[in-house]
Amino acid sequence: MLGQYTSFPENPHRLAYFAASISVKRLQQALMETFHKLNEETFRLEDVAPPSIPRCKLVFEFGVAEGNDFSYVDAEEKDRVLKALSRRLFQVLDFLCAIRYYKIEEAKLAPLRFDYYLLRFAFDNDSVQLRVFHERGPVHVSPEDLSEFIVDRINASFPKKVLKHSEGS
Repeated sequence: MLGQYTSFPENPHRLAYFAASISVKRLQQALMETFHKLNEETFRLEDVAPPSIPRCKLVFEFGVAEGNDFSYVDAEEKDRVLKALSRRLFQVLDFLCAIRYYKIEEAKLAPLRFDYYLLRFAFDNDSVQLRVFHERGPVHVSPEDLSEFIVDRINASFPKKVLKHSEGS
């Protein structure tokens, strides 16, 4: 089923709740747009989290779930999900997030071990629950830092903050 990973773990490493000031449809569209943009950028580690490695760059690879598989969120996949979204809202959207790290050494990039995360966004009328599960890797970006970075990027795509922390229900 598009958008849902059938084997999502029960016990997340991070659970956060957000009040949403936009519709679920608009929020789901923003998620797909944000992940597509993040897949095309390179960041310094300190842009995302407190740096545990000096002179480190990172690259995100977000994939949207479909059953037990994930499809990289490129322009084609983003459009496919947005088309499905025009027909129905998702109750849940699951993503794989691979974070590739590169240490900058004498104008060369030396690859380091990746972090792999599973993300689940569960939607209600005016709220969102985000579950973050660290699958494997060195945890150079913590589940908390990753969730805050994503929410900040979504909020930055609107004129005013659309996701605000709230108490869990």
